Amino acid sequence: MDTSPALLLLLTLGFCEYRHGASLEIKVRSPKHISQLRVGQKLELECHTDRSHGASWIRQDRSGTLHFIVLINSMSRATFEGGQKTSTRFEASRDNTIYRLAVKFFTPQDQGSYFCVMNLNHMLHFSPGQPAFLPATTTVAPSTPGTTTQEGTTEKLNLTTPDPEGRMQEDLNFFCHIFIWVPLAGACLLLLVALVITIVLCQQTRRRRCRCKR
Repeated sequence: MDTSPALLLLLTLGFCEYRHGASLEIKVRSPKHISQLRVGQKLELECHTDRSHGASWIRQDRSGTLHFIVLINSMSRATFEGGQKTSTRFEASRDNTIYRLAVKFFTPQDQGSYFCVMNLNHMLHFSPGQPAFLPATTTVAPSTPGTTTQEGTTEKLNLTTPDPEGRMQEDLNFFCHIFIWVPLAGACLLLLVALVITIVLCQQTRRRRCRCKR
């Protein structure tokens, strides 16, 4: 899973809360219609909010994997994946309560659902996902004996659509379990070590007392 430390930090600060904030809305700035998206074209998205506390952009691909893109803080400073201040693939900026993201040259690897995320009152608020996919191509299969169609060919369309919200919920639940159980297991280990040390010290104290009485 391509999940950066910055995304994990966001999930931690949100205390594993996953909600759709009504104050977050994504609009496509370019192209004029998302169905006109082509390879090599610049994709520009805007996240309209009612706060200026900072926001992040993430992408969920077809398989449901989350990809952190950028964090824009309240000072309009952008931090991309890996803690980088700039990116060769993306541009990010803030205009008051509008957070912008641009994919400089859209490729098939950039396809997915884009989300704007904001941390408010110790809860993560997710915007509705904005799908960004290249136009589907039609595959024409050769005709076989005994099978006839109106034009002599059979067209197969890929009608499978991912369930991004369900997969995202599973990913967030996975991170929740990690942040809860790993510290708890560490605390139990420390308690066990302390108990063993206490028992050893008590046994040594008893042996010393016994020697003195003799």
